[in-house]
Amino acid sequence: MAQVWQDLLFAHWPVPVETVRLSVPSALEVDAFDGHAWIGIVPFRMSGVRLRATPAIPWLSAFPELNVRTYVTAGGKSGVWFYSLDAANSVAVKIARAWFHLPYFRARMRSEDLRGQINYSSQRNHRGASFAQLAAQYRPTSAPFMAKPGTLEHFLTERYCLYAMEPGGEITRGEIHHAPWNLQLAESEISRNTMAEAAGFTLPNEKPILHFSRRQDVIVWSPEVAR
Repeated sequence: MAQVWQDLLFAHWPVPVETVRLSVPSALEVDAFDGHAWIGIVPFRMSGVRLRATPAIPWLSAFPELNVRTYVTAGGKSGVWFYSLDAANSVAVKIARAWFHLPYFRARMRSEDLRGQINYSSQRNHRGASFAQLAAQYRPTSAPFMAKPGTLEHFLTERYCLYAMEPGGEITRGEIHHAPWNLQLAESEISRNTMAEAAGFTLPNEKPILHFSRRQDVIVWSPEVAR
C-alpha cells in the first residue's frame, strides 16, 4: 500500500521496561533506550491511502489516525508494537483489522490546521472497546532536521517495520519504507488524554518528548510471519 502521513506529532514518555515486558508477546524483545522503554502517542492525518498502482478513492483514502505504541525487536530487527490505532474511517478499520491483525478502532476524530497549529481531537466509539480520547493542540517550534543515529530522536522515530500477532499466536512483520524523518521540535497543549490508560498504562507525571513532521510518503508491504 501507498500512504501519506501529514501533520504528525510524536509524543513519547519513558516507562519501566518491566511494565512493557508484561504487555507484549514473549516472542518479542522490548527495545529500550537509556534503560527505559517508551510509550508513544502519535496523532496525524492519513491521505492518499491506496493499493500501489491504483488511484486513491476519495471517501476511503483520507482520514485522521491516532496510535499508541511501544518499540520492540524480533530476530535483531527493531520495529513498532501497537496497543491501539484509532481511525475515523470504519471501512479502513475493518480492512486493517482483517489484513494486518492490528488493534484498529473506530473513533470520531477531527484534525484542523489553523495557521500552523494543529487542533486535534479523537473519541473512540468502537463497540466493545475501552473508551479513549485525546484532545490536543500542537505546533512545530524549530527548523527541520534529521535525527542522527545513536540519539533518542533516531531511536523513537526511525522504525521501518511493525509487528502484530495473528489469532493463532504467530508474530507477523510488516515492512515499511519511507525517507528518513524530516523532524521539528514541537510544543503541545494536551487537555484530555486517556489513550495510554485505555491500553493499561499510567504515564509518568512529566512533559512528553515532542517531535513534529509535516509530511511523510510511505509504502507498506503485506505482513509475513517473522522468523
